[in-house]
Amino acid sequence: MVLAAWTPLVGISNIPKVLLISLPAHDMETKPSQGLYPLHRCKTIHLVRHAQGIHNVEGEKNHKAYLSEDLFDAHLTPLGWQQVDNLHKHVNASGISNRIELVVVSPLLRTLQTAVGTFGGEGYKDGVNTPLLMTAGAGNSDRPAISRLNRPPFIAVESCREHLGVHPCDRRSNITKYRELFPAIDFSLIETDEDVLWKPDIREEDKDIATRGVKFFNWLSTRKEKEIAVVTHSGFLYQTLNSFGNDCDPSVKNEISKKFVNCELRSFVLVDKCMSSSDPPMTNYPGTILTGEDASSDIADQK
Repeated sequence: MVLAAWTPLVGISNIPKVLLISLPAHDMETKPSQGLYPLHRCKTIHLVRHAQGIHNVEGEKNHKAYLSEDLFDAHLTPLGWQQVDNLHKHVNASGISNRIELVVVSPLLRTLQTAVGTFGGEGYKDGVNTPLLMTAGAGNSDRPAISRLNRPPFIAVESCREHLGVHPCDRRSNITKYRELFPAIDFSLIETDEDVLWKPDIREEDKDIATRGVKFFNWLSTRKEKEIAVVTHSGFLYQTLNSFGNDCDPSVKNEISKKFVNCELRSFVLVDKCMSSSDPPMTNYPGTILTGEDASSDIADQK
């Protein structure tokens, strides 16, 4: 598996390895500094950090606030919703919204709100019989209901959650509650109603969240969809993306792994180098193997 930034193209596998090499100018013509892969083994992944949550505001004032139960499963602030509205406009204006085939979201309130607000449809309209991505006022918001009309599937996945443990803001609510607030989101991949992954006295280590993140990208590579949005968290993104690009130019490494700000979107190319994806090539054409007078010059030279 390879993860590459759109510009410039870089890549890495499960165990990070060189795909782009920094070369002296005199070597540029003979040594490739790009990665070349079959198109059907590539996916476009749009990574999004959630918008501003109440925990971000309180944590900036006092880091100890992250230990407060008042911030349990933190919801978006009014400013956070403004950030979502701006990103929604961007993905529509850029055409990203129409190309995405799947939205994967961490099952915490702030990511769910960001995902549906960014990639969901417009407000609910009477007479339109379609499931709601979010009910009106969900999660201490003053927002109207959000429709799933003409939108891709949304699926919640535990493996792209924030650091697990200790901080109540990173403990999720029961799935039963989420299903009431976000009826059109698919929660079927989550095995337990209650949050059994979060522990009050054990904070997940950076190396463990990075390992979990690489496994998550492995799972993404097996999906049939070719363009996917992932709405997740700063810590998850930083630790996971830091696993990539270690042998490329430092500026490219920084482009991949620098920390996300609230409601930031970055686009990457995910390349399957390990035959994880069995999708056949859809644009290739086999052509015809010619013999005799019509054979190619290199074959003729071999005779």
